[in-house]
Amino acid sequence: MTEDLTGAAANGGARWLAEQLVAVTQDPAAADRAFALAGRKVGRSARRPDGDPAGVVHGTVDDAARASLVVALADALGPAGGAALAARLADLYQHGDTAERRGVLRGLDALAARGDLAPEVVAVGTDLAADALRTNDQSLVAAAVGPFAAAHLDPHAWRHAVLKLVFMGVSLDAVAGLGDRTDDELARMARDFAAERRAAGRVVPDDVARLAPDVETGPARPDHTTPGPTSSTGRSA
Repeated sequence: MTEDLTGAAANGGARWLAEQLVAVTQDPAAADRAFALAGRKVGRSARRPDGDPAGVVHGTVDDAARASLVVALADALGPAGGAALAARLADLYQHGDTAERRGVLRGLDALAARGDLAPEVVAVGTDLAADALRTNDQSLVAAAVGPFAAAHLDPHAWRHAVLKLVFMGVSLDAVAGLGDRTDDELARMARDFAAERRAAGRVVPDDVARLAPDVETGPARPDHTTPGPTSSTGRSA
């Protein structure tokens, strides 16, 4: 994740993170303070500002820093430390602010990308992702649909997470494994969502077509609007 921190090098952010990664490797307890300080030290800018200026879809620089800290923590605890890692991640999430919670979720993604996770980590990670998906914070929901979710969320939870992003207006580019996991049931849900939007005279987001290609997106056409009340003469009121 060091490529995400090049913009932080000028103010010492990259150097600070490198020092913290060593510190966590030597003493896992160092992760707590580093997690809290990451935003201040490396900055909070978007990783891909051109297409995602708020860092909602692809995360922020401090998200990447915290994900690196999670990986260092996992390395420090070792292959036999699954239960300890799960407990530490739960603690970091539960006692963290929104940015720190995103960092835990992005860290789970980084761990998932490296290979098999301990059952304890999968169980806790699934619970944390479910908690994030219950919120109305776009950045948390987007952070909860990465590679970890693609590998470990059950179909029902995953489908509802994807549709929630569409409802919130967050690009489905945030979703890892979208093409692999989209199924007939999610397509049906997307069609139902589009029909409800049409009936209400509302725009159907373009991303709906990524789930159900046969759905017409964009503004409601006049013939899709719900007719207004009529007068006693039969004309529209």
